[in-house]
Amino acid sequence: MRGDGSEVAFKEVVPDVPREAILQGNRSGNDDEQKRRDDALRPRRLSEIIGQKAIVEKLRIAINACKKFKEPLGHILFDGPPGLGKTTFATVLPNELGTQLQMTSGPALTRPADLMPYLTNATEGSILFIDEIHRMPRAAEEFLYSAMEDFRVDFVLGDGINARTISMPLKRFTLVGATTRSGMLTGPMRDRFKMHEHLEFYSVEELAQIVTINARKLNVTITPEAARELASRSRGTPRIANTRLWWARYYATSEGDGTITLDVCKAALEMSGADTLGLDKQDRRYLETLIGVFEGGPTGVEALAATMNLAQDTLADEIEPYLLREQLIVRTPRGRVATRKAYAHLQRTPPPGPGLLFE
Repeated sequence: MRGDGSEVAFKEVVPDVPREAILQGNRSGNDDEQKRRDDALRPRRLSEIIGQKAIVEKLRIAINACKKFKEPLGHILFDGPPGLGKTTFATVLPNELGTQLQMTSGPALTRPADLMPYLTNATEGSILFIDEIHRMPRAAEEFLYSAMEDFRVDFVLGDGINARTISMPLKRFTLVGATTRSGMLTGPMRDRFKMHEHLEFYSVEELAQIVTINARKLNVTITPEAARELASRSRGTPRIANTRLWWARYYATSEGDGTITLDVCKAALEMSGADTLGLDKQDRRYLETLIGVFEGGPTGVEALAATMNLAQDTLADEIEPYLLREQLIVRTPRGRVATRKAYAHLQRTPPPGPGLLFE
C-alpha cells in the first residue's frame, strides 16, 4: 500500500462488484416478468432463429471463420426498433462459440469505473453485451476505445506529482452493442465495430412460424389460422407476438379448453385492445383525436399531446412510429395529417377537397 492514496484511487477505478451480478447483468425489477417470458421463448442457437436470414448467414460465416482462426469474434453492433431480436442474437453468440456472456446496459455505465468489472472479468473470446449502448456517457464510451482496439485500459493511480499511469492488459473479448438509435453513437464508436447489422421487421409468415414454435414451448395448442391471425396483429415484432401469445394462452385456458383457435384468438385480442392492424387503444385514441378534434390535421405534436394529456416524447417515440410505418399519418412541415387509410380504419368519411390527404 502506498502512502499517496493510490489504493483508494484504484478502488475507485475497480469497484467491488459480485461476480454473479456481472454475469447476470443489470436488470431493473420492473423488467423481471418480461425477461422471464423472453428467456423462456428465446432461441438458443442460430439455427433456431426465424427471420433475419441475411444476418444469420453472415454471423454463421463469421463464427465458423473465427473457430478456424482460433481468435475472438469481431465486435458487433445491432441496431433496429425494440423487440426485433438484438438481445436474442447477443445471447445466441456465446452458445455458438462455447464462451461466457456478460450483460449490462448503457444507462448503468455512468462512469468509466463502472466498466472495469466487466472488462477485467472478461475471459478469452467471451461476449460483453451492452444494451442501449447509445445511452452511455461520452467519458465511458471513450474509455472503451483502447479496450476494443488494443485490449487494454489505462488509468491513473494517485494524484499530483505522485500520479502515474497504469496500462492493464485485457483478455481478447467481443463487444456486442444493441441500440435503437445508432445515429446517437459517435462516429469513432461506430467505426470500431467490425460488423454493423440492422434488424428489419418480420413478415406475417415469419411471425406465424415463431408463434407456432413458441406455443409448442409453452405446451399450448394453437391452430395455423389462429397463429396467422395473432401474427398479423403483432406489428412485425416478435416481442409483441410473444406477449400476445401469452395473453391468448391465458384466455384460452380460462375461457375454453386451452386450445387457441381462431375464434378464441380473436376474442382474446379484442379484449386486449389489439385490432386488425395491430393498433392498441392509445394508437386509436391518437387517430380519433387527430381526426375528431383537429379534423385530420395538419396539427402539431404539442397540440396533440396537450389534448390527449400525454407527454410529447410518448407520442413521438411510442405511438407515431408505427402509425407512420402503416401510412395512417404523415408528417408535414405544418404538422401531422391523417391519411385516407386512417379514415377508413376508423370508419370515418374523409372531408372533401384536394390536399396531401388524397395524394
